[in-house]
Amino acid sequence: MVLLASSPQSSPRRLVSMHFALRTIAIACLLFAFQLFPIGMEASADTPRPNVLIVMADDCTYNDLPMYGGENAKTPHLEELANQGLTFDRAFLAEAICQPCRAELYSGLYPMRNGCNWNHSASRGDIESMPQHLSRHGYRVGLAGKVHVSPRSAFPFEVVDGCDKNCVRNPTRPMQLDSIREFMDRDDAQPFCLVVALVEPHVPWVMGDASAYPPGKLKLPPNIGDTPETRSAFGRYLAEITYMDGQFGQIMSELDAVGKTDETMVLFTSEQGSQFPGNKWTNYNTGVHTGLIVKWPGVVAAGTRTDALVQYADVLPTLMDIAGAEPRPEAFDGSSFAGVLRGESDAHREYAYGTHNNVPEGPPYPIRSITDGRYHYIRNLQNENLYIEKHLMGIKGKGELNNKYWQTWVYQSFEQPEVLRLIQRYQLRPEQELYDLASDPYEMNNLIEDSSLTGVRQELSEELDRWMKSQGDPGSEQDTVETHRAAKNGEHRFGI
Repeated sequence: MVLLASSPQSSPRRLVSMHFALRTIAIACLLFAFQLFPIGMEASADTPRPNVLIVMADDCTYNDLPMYGGENAKTPHLEELANQGLTFDRAFLAEAICQPCRAELYSGLYPMRNGCNWNHSASRGDIESMPQHLSRHGYRVGLAGKVHVSPRSAFPFEVVDGCDKNCVRNPTRPMQLDSIREFMDRDDAQPFCLVVALVEPHVPWVMGDASAYPPGKLKLPPNIGDTPETRSAFGRYLAEITYMDGQFGQIMSELDAVGKTDETMVLFTSEQGSQFPGNKWTNYNTGVHTGLIVKWPGVVAAGTRTDALVQYADVLPTLMDIAGAEPRPEAFDGSSFAGVLRGESDAHREYAYGTHNNVPEGPPYPIRSITDGRYHYIRNLQNENLYIEKHLMGIKGKGELNNKYWQTWVYQSFEQPEVLRLIQRYQLRPEQELYDLASDPYEMNNLIEDSSLTGVRQELSEELDRWMKSQGDPGSEQDTVETHRAAKNGEHRFGI
């Protein structure tokens, strides 16, 4: 741009004309800037704001995936994503149950603060979530597939068709990509945030090609009892993982077809653990540890991994940071890990927190936990109770949604002592548990009595107490029929 300067010989009329021209140019520039960045939208000095595509699996144990050491599942599309992005080795969610973990992800608030502390309940009606927060910064925010959060006032996603919303349908409806494509391609001038919440590998395990996983050739994890029925069920579960991987590949192909691959951040997460004992509905590592892979072309280094400790509550603050929003620590329990994505930091949070309330999935069995990324401390608040999870251990009607391998564990418990130990581990838990996740990711060796770890135990226990108090968590009183019923009615009894 050439700047015009006046000289001593310039006439007054010429000077006025020049000033008028310069003022006109300045106003035009301002108007152009406001067109690009309307009020409430900020531009990044370094990189443009990306579109955001979040793809969720449903009940997929993180270390059944190959990029986390899984030795069975075939997931070529997710492995390609890992090769193109950043894999988080220490990502957690607060509660290993479908509705609470999604409410945490979408709100940036822990279960106590957003109000959803049980399955089949409700968050507080006055909270805000991803749609409200991101729309203020110019994003279109939609959700395709399984919703499983409420009330609508707190989670007003634009509903996008194309994916089955019913996680227990048999069979799952085929994915239709027209609406997903339309949402991604609708407006080149406005960024989008789209959550695609798939329903595999949630039970019933009926999708995919189970013949690709012959039961006799499978390598079972050490926290799963080895019986023929268990092997058969595990093979069907693995087939659903591969089916889910194929769906992910289709979604990525659509993103490429609309020409937005290079300007879109893709975030995949495996959600909580699978419906095998010790995974979903527990605070064990294979329950609350989630797979998390992020691809951000031009920003995230391809084929990298990080030990940075992150939690579902951190995702929305991260997206807000990337959108250019001013930090609002009071609005979220989590905080942005955008610095980790950009390669500016190798660390994020100091602790990740966990909670479990068993009602209405079974009788009360409240649990709280905390990890620093290596050590995992678990407190069973009513360990005098027998742990029961009705979906996994019981049968309703003809049992279409129940896998009967548990009954084979019980039958074999006399002849197979290792299976008996797994039953006892699942149902008879000590008051406190402590595990070294680096050497024991399946948490088979409780170190709570190890005197060399007294300092670790005390530090984690005290921090867990502090966190519970900060959240207004009364502990056992949360895990009652009365408290659950009150939450469903929008009359939450506890919390801040």
